[in-house]
Order: sequence, then C-alpha cells, then structure tokens
Amino acid sequence: MLWQFMTDIDHNIVAPGERKFLFLLGSARAEGNTEALARQAAVQLPAEVEQRWLRLSDHPLPPFEDLRHSQERWFADPSGDERLLFDATVEATDLVIASPLYWYGVSASTKLYLDYWVNWLHLPDLRFKDRMRGSTMWAVTAASGGAPDALFAMLRASASYMGMRWGGELLGRGTKPGEVGEDTEAQAKAKVFF
Repeated sequence: MLWQFMTDIDHNIVAPGERKFLFLLGSARAEGNTEALARQAAVQLPAEVEQRWLRLSDHPLPPFEDLRHSQERWFADPSGDERLLFDATVEATDLVIASPLYWYGVSASTKLYLDYWVNWLHLPDLRFKDRMRGSTMWAVTAASGGAPDALFAMLRASASYMGMRWGGELLGRGTKPGEVGEDTEAQAKAKVFF
C-alpha cells in the first residue's frame, strides 16, 4: 500500500489513517452549494481518513462577549455546544471551514465560531494555540458572484496566527441549491482539492 505522509510544523508524521477532518458547515441553510462542494471534495479522501461533519446552526453559540479587559467577569470553561465545538476543533488534524460568501466574508455563524477562539486563547488550561499548531485549515465557499478575497484572507490570517498550515481554498459558483454542480471548473478542482 502506498502511504502519503503529512508532516506538521513539529515534524511529526501523520499517516492517512490518523488524519481527522472536521468539516464545519456555516451556511444558513442545509444542503446548499457550499456544503455540496465540500462533500464533493470529501468523497476523494481515502477511506481510512476520519471525517466529522458539524453544522454550526445545529450547535448555536450565544452572542460573543469579549471579556479580555473586564474587571467583573472572566472567561469560563467551554460547556454545552461551545464545548462540543472546542473539542471537535482541537481533535482535528484538518479543519475545513465551509462557509458561503455573505457580504464579502464568512457567514454569521462561522464568524461567531471564530470569535470564540478569543475566549479559548485566554484560558491557559485549554492550550488552544498549542493544540492547533501544526494542523491544517482549508476553506470551501460558494458564491453567486463577487470575489471571496476577504473571506480567504481572513481565514489564511487566522491559520497563520494559530501556527496552522494553509491547505487551500475551493470556490464554486451558484445561487440556488444545486447550481454549484453546474460549475464544471469547481467540480474538477474538488476532485483534487484534498
């Protein structure tokens, strides 16, 4: 059997059977174009690669409170849906942010999830940044038009700050559900994305 290895920043070797992909679906609707494109790309992963799919709307987070300079309150350990998302995030070797392009950036639920990274970074016992270092972030998005440059730049910068590798970005075109299937260029790229 031919093994392809992935080497992280610390030079640890992760074989395909040890890779864990977390697909975070940030669309405001189920089974939209972004999700369809992400699933098309995921079909190409080897069978031994673990995949976990979480729809952010199924695990809603309360409005984000920035407590970094508060004298009255401090960050609490994650619980409930926040804990589920934290645990899934740090357990993944590969984090796929699958968010449609909304107003030049990620969806509201995706942005809220990323805002919670601030809290996780300020809880030393979580060792969030250390645990994310060396993993890989990927971006999948669908848009009806316009350029997703700001969306991709935001995610690349987030990955860089966390010491993560940038895996790449996959863009499909479509408005109504299913239209991304007509984007032959995106479909071809999905087959070799991961």
